[in-house]
Amino acid sequence: MTEPSGPAAWRMPDLPPGRVLEVVRAPDPVLGVRGETVDPAAADIVELAANLVATQVVSPGCVGLAAQQVGVALRVFSVDVAGHPKTRTCHGLFVLCNAEVVEGSRRERGREGCLSVPDFTGDVARARRLTVRGQLPVTGEWVLVETDAFEAVAVQHEVDHTQGLLFLDRVAGPHAVHPRRTYL
Repeated sequence: MTEPSGPAAWRMPDLPPGRVLEVVRAPDPVLGVRGETVDPAAADIVELAANLVATQVVSPGCVGLAAQQVGVALRVFSVDVAGHPKTRTCHGLFVLCNAEVVEGSRRERGREGCLSVPDFTGDVARARRLTVRGQLPVTGEWVLVETDAFEAVAVQHEVDHTQGLLFLDRVAGPHAVHPRRTYL
C-alpha cells in the first residue's frame, strides 16, 4: 500500500458518464449498515462513483452522497460544496473510497440535513478542521484531504453514512432535531 500524497498533490480522475439512481430514505435498513471496503479500481466501483456524481448533480442542494443512500452498503461517497455560501476550502467535486478520518479539531455545533431524511434537520457537533484519508476511484491512489468549515462537515457526514450512521445518530437528543423548513 502506498502512502497518501499531500493535500495539493492529487487530482480527481475522470469518471465515465453515470446514471441517476433513486435515493433511499430512512428508515430503509441499508442506511444503518456499515459499508464494506472496496477496490476503487474495480469496474463496478468506478460505475458506482459515476452514478453517485450523476445523482448528486441532479439533486437540488445536495453537497454529498454516499453509497448507502443509493441502496448499497459500500465505503464510497461523493462531495462537492462548490458555490455553497458557508464554503471556505473547496476541493471541487470528488469521490473517495474507504475513507477514514485521520484528524479533526475545533468541534462546533451546526445544523445538518440529508436527502435520506428529507423532513428533518439536526444540530450536530462536527470538527471544523479535518484530515481524511481515502482512495480515489479509477486509480486507487491513496490521498489526504485536508479541509475546513463547510467542506469538513460535509465530508464527516458522508463518512458517517459509509459507517451506517445518519446525522440523527449524532444529535444531542430529541431537542436537537427540527422539522425542515420550506421556503417559498
